[in-house]
Amino acid sequence: MSFDEKYFSTNTYANITFAKYSMYWWSNRFFATLARRYGKRGARLLEIGLGLGHLAAQLEDTFETSGMDINHWAVKKSKDVVIKSNLQTASAQELPFVDHSFNVIIIKHIVEHLPDPAKAIHEIGRVTEKDGILILATPNLGSLLKPWKGDKWIGYQDPTHIALKQPQEWLTLIQNAGFEIQRVFSDGFWDVPYVRFVPRQIQKLFFGSLGGLQAISGIVFLPMTWGESIIIIAKKK
Repeated sequence: MSFDEKYFSTNTYANITFAKYSMYWWSNRFFATLARRYGKRGARLLEIGLGLGHLAAQLEDTFETSGMDINHWAVKKSKDVVIKSNLQTASAQELPFVDHSFNVIIIKHIVEHLPDPAKAIHEIGRVTEKDGILILATPNLGSLLKPWKGDKWIGYQDPTHIALKQPQEWLTLIQNAGFEIQRVFSDGFWDVPYVRFVPRQIQKLFFGSLGGLQAISGIVFLPMTWGESIIIIAKKK
């Protein structure tokens, strides 16, 4: 499957709303908060796999932002919301930047799509400056409630997820690229339903409340196994 316009309305994107205060909006706001907390104000920031540009757009007031995506349509569409960022079409496995170009790199739910994620993470290490920050998110095979979902788990619903790995495998790849792990946490149990015969809205409230609180407050507190994504923050040595 190609990452074209159709991709952003199918599979894991099928039920996403891009409206303000949606789960998608809060997620982008949370990652923007992380970037501001760990990165240097005014420094160069790169988002790899910028999708429709909403996260990069939130960061333009704080960083000198660049964004890239392998999807030509997505890069073009991003220009509807991105004003100052430098945008280009490129592969995460062959970053078109010189060594030590960026202070912050965000790669959110991209590595699981790559034929060679180790190469991409090595490339990220190459273009990150000393003491620069990597923020990476990917589906969490270590999720406590993943066994409850079985084959219906969210990470299995996208056929382009060809590189799902255990959390420790991602940590090792990041460390091998010259990073020191700073934080490892999760995003909560938002992939309802988890149990039969209980209304979805009740399950959203019960299972999703902690993840929602973390996203809204910007305070990181969920353990690595307590959610459907693993989020890793690492510093370049």
